[in-house]
Amino acid sequence: MPGAPLRRMAAARSHRKQAPIVPPANVAGHALILVIAIMTFLSCLTLGAVTLVRDTAAMWQTQIAREATVQIKPIEGLDMEAALASAQRVAASFPGVRQARIVERDATIRLLEPWLGTGFDINELPVPRLVIVTIDPANPPDFAALRQAVIGEVPQATLDDHRTWVDRLIAMANTTVTIGFSVLVLMLVATVLAIVFATRGAMSGNGHIIEVLHFVGAEAGFIAGQFRRHFLLTGMKGAAGGGIAAIIVFIGFSWWSSWNLATPEADQATALFGNFAIGSAGYIGVALVVLLIGALTAVTSHVTVVSYLGDIDPSHNA
Repeated sequence: MPGAPLRRMAAARSHRKQAPIVPPANVAGHALILVIAIMTFLSCLTLGAVTLVRDTAAMWQTQIAREATVQIKPIEGLDMEAALASAQRVAASFPGVRQARIVERDATIRLLEPWLGTGFDINELPVPRLVIVTIDPANPPDFAALRQAVIGEVPQATLDDHRTWVDRLIAMANTTVTIGFSVLVLMLVATVLAIVFATRGAMSGNGHIIEVLHFVGAEAGFIAGQFRRHFLLTGMKGAAGGGIAAIIVFIGFSWWSSWNLATPEADQATALFGNFAIGSAGYIGVALVVLLIGALTAVTSHVTVVSYLGDIDPSHNA
């Protein structure tokens, strides 16, 4: 039949896969994936560090707010043990105080050993003795009245409720969190700029195709959709790689902290930063950063393409 070859050719053309406007893989695409992965990795590290500082500061604040300290300075003729017992009795009987505990001589000596070494006689040094007062967080005491009561019983005593340290700690934590989020915003801006330049480069390499499609009547939404789909996939690949790398780093630090709990280095790091675990909120934040960077990639490419089409045809209406 004479029409059979034409029908076969038409069927072959209908089953032929359409080539995308933007090449699915090229040097620029691989470079952009690497750039997005690096920026996502740094952004996730920044977010994790901010989360760690915020959680650690909250832990410090809670621990400090739960305790106050009565300090008794030794003077000549003072019966230190009797003074400690009196201060403990007054503090323990005060409303809002759960417990008052004397720091024993041996415990005081152990606290001073890192600075004074071993074998010294604490009685020969003007070392103050401490009473640790545990506060009821739900019903804290009147610290001014507690201070007056303790001083009235033991004039050499002073009460430190750590409010100055708490205020400084909160200010430091808020400053650190603000700086961290500022760095995170700058990294996202740098990522958007990298996407804009990559999209411009991709359009420059395929500008003749875009112009032909535009002037033969292709909808701007179709052209922009091709670029948006391509760069969304590119952005998600890079963001997912950077996010996974950041999670591996967080897990590695947490494992190292747990594995080296008995070492002095780990003890100091744990005292400052906890156990390096960012918790579920941190991992959710990493996932949100990945999704945000992927969405920014798609939106930025769409806006750039529409702007490019507007430059080609000023009468174009996106």
